[in-house]
Amino acid sequence: MATANKVRQEERTLKPTEKAELIDKLLSSLDKHDVELEAVWSKEAESRIDAYERGAIKAVALEKVLERYK
Repeated sequence: MATANKVRQEERTLKPTEKAELIDKLLSSLDKHDVELEAVWSKEAESRIDAYERGAIKAVALEKVLERYK
């Protein structure tokens, strides 16, 4: 935990953009590349695009989607 505390102390001297870059790198380091999961999501995305293009589903405006979560 000493290392985490040291990083925390050093973080306090960073500019906001440098903090954002550090956060992005830390979060990315937690992600493990999962080829199988990526393939499943790719297939799902293509399926949804095809359904939209066929007219089987319709788009919903972002504002309407966000209204549900207010």
